[in-house]
Amino acid sequence: MAKIPVKPAKNSSLNPLGQAVSYGDRYDPSLLFPIARIEKRYELGLTDDIPFKGQDIWNAYEISWLNNRGLPQVAIAEFRFPADSPNIIESKSLKLYLNTFNQSAFESMLAVQVTIQEDLSGSAEGDVEVTLRAVDDNSCHQISLLEADCIDNQSLSIDQYDYQANLLVVSSIKDRTDKQVNEKLCSHLLKSNCLITNQPDWASVYIHYQGEKIDHTSLLKYLVSFRTHNEFHEQCVERIYCDLMQYCQPDKLTVYARYTRRGGLDINPWRSNCLDTMENIRLSRQ
Repeated sequence: MAKIPVKPAKNSSLNPLGQAVSYGDRYDPSLLFPIARIEKRYELGLTDDIPFKGQDIWNAYEISWLNNRGLPQVAIAEFRFPADSPNIIESKSLKLYLNTFNQSAFESMLAVQVTIQEDLSGSAEGDVEVTLRAVDDNSCHQISLLEADCIDNQSLSIDQYDYQANLLVVSSIKDRTDKQVNEKLCSHLLKSNCLITNQPDWASVYIHYQGEKIDHTSLLKYLVSFRTHNEFHEQCVERIYCDLMQYCQPDKLTVYARYTRRGGLDINPWRSNCLDTMENIRLSRQ
């Protein structure tokens, strides 16, 4: 699949995450802070060729600007960052950037959309899809459910809250009626922590796979083991994907996490070896 060029990371001392910063209200794209994906991917044994497709779907609920008569305008935005873009965008920097539209005048919503798309694509070094919608356009913002079997209500004891990939196993032969299964599973118990600030990140995760049956108890214990783990949203999803491929070896696999909102933004990465796109659903906690 796509190749990721190796580039030096932006100076981490400039990262606004975890630092006191001033909130400007005049358009300023220089606030965007890209972080190279490749550094964390090396930890997963990934180099130039990434074994999945995917996107990071962001929803932004705090977007405002002025029209040419000075009247404030508001919108809800969807950003889709391709998984093969060299960089992710640090979330606080994106929030700071979006705030700079507040007192800036634009002739139309389309002009704002085009501006954001150009800025995010330049910072991520990939083709970012940007869509702005009116706040009373409910067609894409209805609360939905994950169409999958929830594995959370198991009667089991857990005492492992430190990340442990080798918890994952496939079901034993005596527990299987078919060697190959096609399962859609979900859990609402995924919690990790921000890599920089250690603040908790909460998510529901959806896993659709085809292959040998994954043991549900081991899968739930594995997901709970992220509870004290420190990584960004995108990195956690790629780690889950790679661990499932390594320890369970499904033929087809999709991992999709829906994270709760922070600062008017939610981040929802998905990775797959069989899908080309994913619906931007909205769950009750979002």
